[in-house]
Amino acid sequence: MAELFKVLVVDDEAGMRSGIARVLNECVISLPEMKTEVRFTTVEADNAEQGLEIIETQKPDVLLLDHKLPGMTGLELLIKLTEKKVDVLTIMMTAYASLETAVEATRNGAYDFLAKPFSPAELKNLIRKASVRILYKRQAQSLAEEKKKVRFEFISILAHELKSPLAAIQGYLNIVSEKILGNDLAAYDSMIERSVIRLEGMKKLIFDLLDMTRIESEQRKREFTNINLAEHTKKAIEGFALAAKEHNITVNFDCPDTIEMKGDVLEVDIILNNLISNAIKYNKENGKVDINIGSDDKYVIIKVSDTGIGMKEDETKKLFKDFVRIKNDQTRNILGSGLGLSTVNKLVQMYDGKIDVLSEFSKGSTFTVALLKNPHNPKDDSGTHPNNILVNAEGSNRA
Repeated sequence: MAELFKVLVVDDEAGMRSGIARVLNECVISLPEMKTEVRFTTVEADNAEQGLEIIETQKPDVLLLDHKLPGMTGLELLIKLTEKKVDVLTIMMTAYASLETAVEATRNGAYDFLAKPFSPAELKNLIRKASVRILYKRQAQSLAEEKKKVRFEFISILAHELKSPLAAIQGYLNIVSEKILGNDLAAYDSMIERSVIRLEGMKKLIFDLLDMTRIESEQRKREFTNINLAEHTKKAIEGFALAAKEHNITVNFDCPDTIEMKGDVLEVDIILNNLISNAIKYNKENGKVDINIGSDDKYVIIKVSDTGIGMKEDETKKLFKDFVRIKNDQTRNILGSGLGLSTVNKLVQMYDGKIDVLSEFSKGSTFTVALLKNPHNPKDDSGTHPNNILVNAEGSNRA
């Protein structure tokens, strides 16, 4: 990848302009740390007024500006550009180099100062520094724009997810308040039940959001301890026993009495709860869930299979993205925040692990999670570790 920067040279000496142009037009600056190289094209002006016109019409990346010019001086042009908030990196040039001149120029927005006479090597060195500065600034602006976009999308999706249930609950409460169905309280039972279901959905969304923000913010202190996965899985199964019973779903658990790993209890419980919850929630009446936990030399392996509604191939490829749920006729009435599997994926990465899914539409799904038995312990350092950097997998979430 190569960048092409336009350099405007404003100097009343034709020889100086042509000399700079000759050096820069043949110059190629390699920046391996930024995986790019920079080439240059030059534009010339012999006075500040002409330079200002070129800046406004051609928008150069770098301005090499002579301090002493006929008419408007270089410093006056610099002040005018600063007042107009023109985005151009300016390097002042002068044969009258002094500390006062340098301070005045930088105070008024100049990036650096080049005293005449200067060598091609000095010019190239300063242009290299300027190029790095421009590229880093562009990267920062790009990240800021991306952050703004993500924030907007997050708020939009969250508002959408909360708008529908709130509107439904408000509608039901208005009917009850105005006693539209009469004074028989039993007539309103179905509306109260539907309101409670909607509230449960919003509560789950809030809890899932809290889980996600605790993980991604890295504000929460991770506490590593020895975890017996067999015990924690049994507790998770017990937590969803009522939901399984309501749909006559059989849950089978195959695991040694003791299978240990080091980890944070909350993080491991979030993984187990989401996998088991999904297997029950997206199952069919009289279905089955098989939970198998094993290990090898490095990893513990958690496998959760169900006989549920399954997913099509294109749907499995879109798993794990925040807020996006797979929506079809079979999932329309199933409550979910769209954050469960995305949170699981982020946690798995923090354990140097991997998550895979195999699914067949209308027949069921199998999620397999591998977690490092002895992951990096945050107590070993200040908390900064590559595994703490969370990367979203592409796709959508059915949880």
